Amino acid sequence: MNDQFNDNAVGRYGEGAGTAARMQEEVEDRASEVKQKVADFGRKAADRIDSQRQPIADTLNRTASTLHQQGDSAANAAHATADKLQVAADYVRGNDLKAMMGDVQDLAKRYPGQSLAAAAVVGFLLGRLFRSTD
Repeated sequence: MNDQFNDNAVGRYGEGAGTAARMQEEVEDRASEVKQKVADFGRKAADRIDSQRQPIADTLNRTASTLHQQGDSAANAAHATADKLQVAADYVRGNDLKAMMGDVQDLAKRYPGQSLAAAAVVGFLLGRLFRSTD
């Protein structure tokens, strides 16, 4: 009788262990799928952003050229602005998203107060934008 009880217990626990192993495998498979999808989404988003660098740089360049050509009224301010836009265009053209994010992080570390203020202003403007589109 004792042997029969032991055989039943081993059979039941063996099934439970197999089910737990299958469940663990399934969870690991799902987690791997999710991880892959998140990685793919991140790559696609970075690729989309990187694909916009050239058009943005071209627009900044055209704006800089237009400001340079606009004449003498407020010439110093226009030229200073155009020079800054030119530098921004060169920066956007010459750096990928990863490098730009690193530069933003460095600036935030170097100027934490100004970074928080800028983030608050951007958050406020985005909030207004989304509220007005509803």
